[in-house]
Amino acid sequence: MVDISVDLGFLKLKNPVIAASGTFGYGIEFSPFIDLNQIGGFVVKGLYLSPKQGNPPPRLAETACGLMNSIGLQGIGVERFSKEVLPQLKGLRSALIINICGDTNEEYARIAEYLDKHEEISAYELNISCPNVKKEGLCPAQDPDDTYEIVKLVKKSCSTPVITKLSPNVTDISEIALSAEEGGSDAVSLVNTFLAMGIDPETRKPRLGNFFGGLSGPAIKPIALRMVYQAASAVQIPVIGIGGIASGRDAIEFIIAGAKAVQVGTANFTDPDSTLRIIDEITAFCKEKKIKRLQDLSGAVDLNP
Repeated sequence: MVDISVDLGFLKLKNPVIAASGTFGYGIEFSPFIDLNQIGGFVVKGLYLSPKQGNPPPRLAETACGLMNSIGLQGIGVERFSKEVLPQLKGLRSALIINICGDTNEEYARIAEYLDKHEEISAYELNISCPNVKKEGLCPAQDPDDTYEIVKLVKKSCSTPVITKLSPNVTDISEIALSAEEGGSDAVSLVNTFLAMGIDPETRKPRLGNFFGGLSGPAIKPIALRMVYQAASAVQIPVIGIGGIASGRDAIEFIIAGAKAVQVGTANFTDPDSTLRIIDEITAFCKEKKIKRLQDLSGAVDLNP
């Protein structure tokens, strides 16, 4: 028998696989394809206080081994989510994580406070790192002081655990992870997408309506893995790994690098039941290697020559 459960301290998961925000809708969209109760958890599409229209089309462009997106965090807003979607998610046995967005520090805090009365919410994920909502990708997660201030303000506004989602578009990911920890974050998730651009040679126009977008998928996995290792080496709080995870072995790599759990993003588009497949592949790997507890692998990377 293999134990693949995860204890984040503030949250226990039946397995380490979480569906990533922006690739899983509000959860209910995937219910025809998979049993939501079988995954460790899922992060809903980002929420602002008010509905957002997002960026102009085109919003998606495929690349070699990846996907660029410039959705722009389109969403229904926190009030509609609470009234129309949240009731449909009650009773699930998987962790429900709400991705929170904001144009100001106060907006993040107001959303957290607004939702705090809902006991079915397991945690908030602070999206301070989306690369395609501000000019040239500038976002709070690129500055340690901004990261600290937002996390600290949100923690004062709610009792629900907070996960801070970090940007890879920085010089030193460890510095930002430490700022989130110092602000009171219960965990960090990384990485969000890499700032990218594509051009159509025939038209000479950018492939995305917003010019720049976020690159995700297998192409970013080696860089994301390096950053997860650096963050996990710097902080004491749990790290959730994200970036190009499409198989059980991909997930195992992130866990060995120091992640406690992982998020699956772009793979959900090409394979709607990828989360369930990855869970099975993690279990099979542990059985093959005679690993009784998955958590024993966390941070077990061997750096000896």
